[in-house]
Amino acid sequence: MATQIIGSSIKRREDPRLITGEAKYIDDIQLPGMLHAAILRSPHAHAKIKSINTARAKQHPGVVAVFTGQDFKDVPALPCAWQAGGVKNNANTPRILEMDKVTFTGAGVAVVVAEDRYTAEDALNLIDVDYEPLPAVVDAEKATQPGAPQIHDNAPNNIVMDWSCGDKAATEQALAGADVVVKQHLINQRLIPTAMEPRGAVSQYFPGTEEWTIWLTSQAPHVHRLLLAAFVLGVPENKIRAIAPQVGGGFGSKIFLYPEYPLVMLLARKLGRAVKWMETRRENYVATTHGRDHITDIEVGAKRDGTITALQVKTYANLGGVLSTIAPGIPTTLYGRMLSGAYKIPHIYANVIGVYTNTGMVDAYRGAGRPEATYVVERAMDLVARELNMDPAEVRRKNFVPPNEFLYDPAGILAGLKYDSGNYEGTLNKALEMAGYKDFRKEQEQARKQGRYLGVGLSSYVEICGVAPSAWIGLAGQGWGAGLWESANVRMHLTGKVVATVGSSPHGQGHETTMAQLVAGELGVPFDDVIVQYNDTLGTPFGYGTYGSRSAAVGGVAVHRSVQRIIEKAKRLGAHMLEANPEDMVY
Repeated sequence: MATQIIGSSIKRREDPRLITGEAKYIDDIQLPGMLHAAILRSPHAHAKIKSINTARAKQHPGVVAVFTGQDFKDVPALPCAWQAGGVKNNANTPRILEMDKVTFTGAGVAVVVAEDRYTAEDALNLIDVDYEPLPAVVDAEKATQPGAPQIHDNAPNNIVMDWSCGDKAATEQALAGADVVVKQHLINQRLIPTAMEPRGAVSQYFPGTEEWTIWLTSQAPHVHRLLLAAFVLGVPENKIRAIAPQVGGGFGSKIFLYPEYPLVMLLARKLGRAVKWMETRRENYVATTHGRDHITDIEVGAKRDGTITALQVKTYANLGGVLSTIAPGIPTTLYGRMLSGAYKIPHIYANVIGVYTNTGMVDAYRGAGRPEATYVVERAMDLVARELNMDPAEVRRKNFVPPNEFLYDPAGILAGLKYDSGNYEGTLNKALEMAGYKDFRKEQEQARKQGRYLGVGLSSYVEICGVAPSAWIGLAGQGWGAGLWESANVRMHLTGKVVATVGSSPHGQGHETTMAQLVAGELGVPFDDVIVQYNDTLGTPFGYGTYGSRSAAVGGVAVHRSVQRIIEKAKRLGAHMLEANPEDMVY
């Protein structure tokens, strides 16, 4: 029987080492003979690389080696693992170092390896790159228009993919028959994640066994190992040990495979010494993925009573100069398919144009597609309310999916996935009650008579999250062989301690405390007797990582099921000792 520790408010067990400086982050790692790498990045958004002269940098005191993209020309470009919308034939992804051309400011073109970080960074100024600047375009909609600079030869009009969901003809017919139709042009601006800790990696190569160890800032070390081994380095997974020590925040930006990770591994092999690369904050803003960056036109139709009848959306999604690991899946599967929000909208059609521009890579960031969809559909609700002079709360009530209509398939846009449950009106009513909404409206009216303006905004949010093993996600274009399971091993040691090794990988959320609570609660052992191990592919079972609110929902289930096996084994042993029927045993 579970104890009360589950659901209790307790102090996080991670925090003492985090707040006292005892925790080890990437930049805390020091290895014997370790070298330091610094990367020369393009100052141009779009340019040809005519030549790179590294002679002066190589002669700088303390510099061990200087490399350019030509030194790694046989290494494949990084994989794009989510081919939603038919991206395969026009996918352009980063190389370890760019060789012929750069398509965004911050693309790496050379690397200096030196005895210390400062020497490496100083030597970057001694590398002479002859660039031929090319016309650049940074606006996703303008990039698709005639005459715009062409960024990649295999992507005419800079289009990554032209993707749609829903019934276009039925939606247009519903708009034509609507009592009111409201349109708006929306900009969802580009965002920079800005985690507490920038990205970094340290790698060591062991020539005797032809194996690497890489420490990296990762939300998914097992996935990083898989992608590095199978798609870039061409070695078996067992040749790479990936470790994510303490990771200072991710917000999605540390899910992906970046060029610097295989780069430090290959540098370590070339030079026979451990190599560390640590991103500066300035690098972080240009070389780490960004989020959002949508240009959208919406058209919403409604009846005079506020009932929404149709929603049509066209979005230009900026994906940057090259594609990050799962970039195409964000504005398609995780955005276009979520454009019903919490509402019963009978006709929805979404057309998403994924676009290359001369900007940094765009990929998952804090909700990834779902917040962008919420912005669109909640603006639609407010536009209808204003057009009809109705209270925005009343328009939402009018259009929420009723509790008795779950399982709900929203206008066919989810391709078979259904909303499982919800009481959206009840939730809104409770929120309005807690906020004193009626009284605030009265106060707002009085304030306006006095020339003062008070505002209140409403938003409802639902999302695809907790992604677990699913045939649907594969059909949606997720193509890295992702079973999306999580794994856990829970073992009782002879001393009475319980060790749980888990595949999910935290970066500040408190998973160590959560998993320990779950184990202690189910087994009835002291919380302090539970040890949780994670973040090292050598000793933990394969896990698909921490993102999309899945660690407790999926990883926690793996822990729970492992604990149940211990309980069943204990029942069998107890029955044997007591000479009783195992079915009569209660743990």
